[in-house]
Amino acid sequence: MTGIQFNTKEHPFFDALKQKVDRYFHDNQIKTSGNWKLYSKTTILFTTFFSLYALLVFTSFPIWADILLCLVFGVNIAAIGFNVMHDGAHGSFSSKQWVNDIMGYSLNLMGGDVNLWKVKHNQIHHSFTNIDGYDDDIDIRPLMRTTTIQPKLKMHRFQHIYSVALYCLTYVLWVFYFDFKKYFTRKIGATPIRKFSTKNHIIFWATKVVHFVFFLGFPIFFKGLLATIIGYLIVTFVCGIILSYVFQMAHVMENTEFVDPTQTNGKLEDEWAVHQIKTTSNFATKSKVVSWLTGGLNYQVEHHLFPRISHIHYPELNKLVIETCEQFGVKYNEYKTLVQALKSHVNHLRAVGVA
Repeated sequence: MTGIQFNTKEHPFFDALKQKVDRYFHDNQIKTSGNWKLYSKTTILFTTFFSLYALLVFTSFPIWADILLCLVFGVNIAAIGFNVMHDGAHGSFSSKQWVNDIMGYSLNLMGGDVNLWKVKHNQIHHSFTNIDGYDDDIDIRPLMRTTTIQPKLKMHRFQHIYSVALYCLTYVLWVFYFDFKKYFTRKIGATPIRKFSTKNHIIFWATKVVHFVFFLGFPIFFKGLLATIIGYLIVTFVCGIILSYVFQMAHVMENTEFVDPTQTNGKLEDEWAVHQIKTTSNFATKSKVVSWLTGGLNYQVEHHLFPRISHIHYPELNKLVIETCEQFGVKYNEYKTLVQALKSHVNHLRAVGVA
């Protein structure tokens, strides 16, 4: 995680923006963490989670109803990840760290590992957004080419088509392959990670077992092997494609920039905050449904600038960020609708695949 240097001598943009944001919270006498809106949403999501699980595992329905429940279950798990785990892992869910820790560990129940996630997402992705060779989120090689900086293969001309299948596999590969690869190689992409503590080793293995028992063991016992496998794949495919598109529409777009650090010897002219804006895009910020389900991750610009502020505050921060961008002449990236954002992502993959 060394070798990249932002312009740290001068950061007038972020200084001006942070002053406005600090004044907003001070004048309104509110905390930067979550409030009743987030806590009620968390209650709804977890109540739905355990209700759907009970219906799928301990009751009998027609096949079409089970499939429908699995589809909703996949959406529910993605929503928990966006709303609960994500804020918890960033330390913005609550002003109490132990509450953030518990919310972050909801990822472990879902089959991932929050300690590995914090390194991959909080430390690497948020620090080196869209910088090739550093940001592991844009490194899907050799299967996909997300920027013209990366090598091109013949199959990439079709990546805008087969990417859908890869995105469906994101969640199941995360649980069964990528976590274990990171754990045993002690690397995320090309970036070495610190050695796990004994506590983290125990948590990693114990929660993996809990996930397999909860999501596979019990269902196999009560519903049978074939039904469990089909149901698990439906749930993970739905969750995987939602997770993938939400995060891809934040950075792998026609209007976002990508950086080749080899062309600048790792030294970037922009201050860190301006770099975040240039490499990140919002989408469908006027849609309350999208904002509710994605945990405000459609306000990705605000999230990257203030990751330790809960997503429930992003609509208000959005106004301040746009105002400051206009003040400093910084282009603000946003797509008005979800459809426009999806189209831009597909167009970007198609263009990069043949460029």
